[in-house]
Amino acid sequence: MSYGYPGQGYGPGGGHHQPPPPQWDGQQQHHHQGGYGYSNPGQGQYNPQPPQDQGYGGYHQQPPQQYQQGSYNQGQYPPQGGYGGPYGQQQQHHQQGHSQRPPGPPPDGYDIYGYPIGSGHQTRNQGSHEIHEIPSGTQQFGHGAPEGYGFQYSNCSGRRKALLIGINYLGQDAELHGCINDTKNVSAFLVENYGYKREDMVILTDDATNPLLQPTKENILRAMQWLVAGAQPNDALFLHYSGHGGQTKDTDGDEDDGYDEVIYPVDFKTAGHIVDDQIHDTVVKPLQPGVRLTAIFDSCHSGSVLDLPYIYSTKGVIKEPNLAKEAGQGLLAAVGSYARGDIGGMASSLFSVAKTAFGGGNEAYERTKRTKTSPADVIMWSGSKDDQTSADATIASQATGAMSWAFITAIKANPKQSYVQLLNSIRDVLETKYTQKPQLSSSHPIDVDMLFVM
Repeated sequence: MSYGYPGQGYGPGGGHHQPPPPQWDGQQQHHHQGGYGYSNPGQGQYNPQPPQDQGYGGYHQQPPQQYQQGSYNQGQYPPQGGYGGPYGQQQQHHQQGHSQRPPGPPPDGYDIYGYPIGSGHQTRNQGSHEIHEIPSGTQQFGHGAPEGYGFQYSNCSGRRKALLIGINYLGQDAELHGCINDTKNVSAFLVENYGYKREDMVILTDDATNPLLQPTKENILRAMQWLVAGAQPNDALFLHYSGHGGQTKDTDGDEDDGYDEVIYPVDFKTAGHIVDDQIHDTVVKPLQPGVRLTAIFDSCHSGSVLDLPYIYSTKGVIKEPNLAKEAGQGLLAAVGSYARGDIGGMASSLFSVAKTAFGGGNEAYERTKRTKTSPADVIMWSGSKDDQTSADATIASQATGAMSWAFITAIKANPKQSYVQLLNSIRDVLETKYTQKPQLSSSHPIDVDMLFVM
């Protein structure tokens, strides 16, 4: 079975070019115009066939047929409230309001932090410390992990694919205004700065005229499968979500706070939400060692929506798994076998765990799935911690997500930063007007002084 999503060819690797300077022209723009100094990206050629089942077979290009994005909503300026769960959805009660006006373009001659250009000002993260190069080969998890269980960084020199999801919930009670614009801005940013090709992107927005490009639950999960299908070491995958997020009661015991994080597709009222466990199983678990997946979630309660076990703030590591405990429970043996391509060893590990610990294959398998580490190179930038809301912003009179804007702004200001430098840069941009704090999470321990690439 085939679907005509683009991406079977991928974009070229190693396409990190110097970004153009920010275009602070001070002119007012309308909501439907591209932001951040970018023009609107053209819609690529999408030729998907209606799905026949839930599988993801090969992708074969069909005769081209152009699908255009629908018109952009030109509603009023977005509220300062968050991207919380839509009305009527039960959520945890941690909410933070945002009463201040969002940031606008700086005056001519000033940078995004309000300092004169050329003044020599350095933000808190831009110290003189050495940025480390990306190591090659297998890296060890350490901290009690069994010998032979490791991960591999991607140098992002391989093929490229991107999935961008923007949901404004047009015509619904909890309508947003910046999410569709986010997909346009992120798409242009990836093309102009990181060598992605428009034909290797799938963009799902709720103004799309093609029903297969609507961000329904089924379409989102199908597109996530497309994103990771066939990925090889040093490939670079990119996932962006801008829309409502929330929390629901954890049912499998893998969340410290007792809540799973969720995202809301456009048809959530009939199809339901998508839980972090399902997102992790769809886009993280299938990846080989050395495949990079970079994800940005501009939504409420998004700090761990990919269910990644290592979490970093601007102050350092704030969460990491107890690998010695997981190894003692047999949770890492099967994963290590999978990483080595040893299917027989994986089955043997599961059988051993079943005999010695739990007495049942199904239970052992479920326990084994609970480790969220991965031999792949998965990182996520999120616009809020799990107990925070994420804000709509209005940048140059254009509605957009605050995290998406801050990420692009920080990289355009300095494209060569370490992980911790970029985390601080994003924080610096956000905190000019917002209380939310950015987080970095990953599937493996990170040398935060290493050069960030994607």
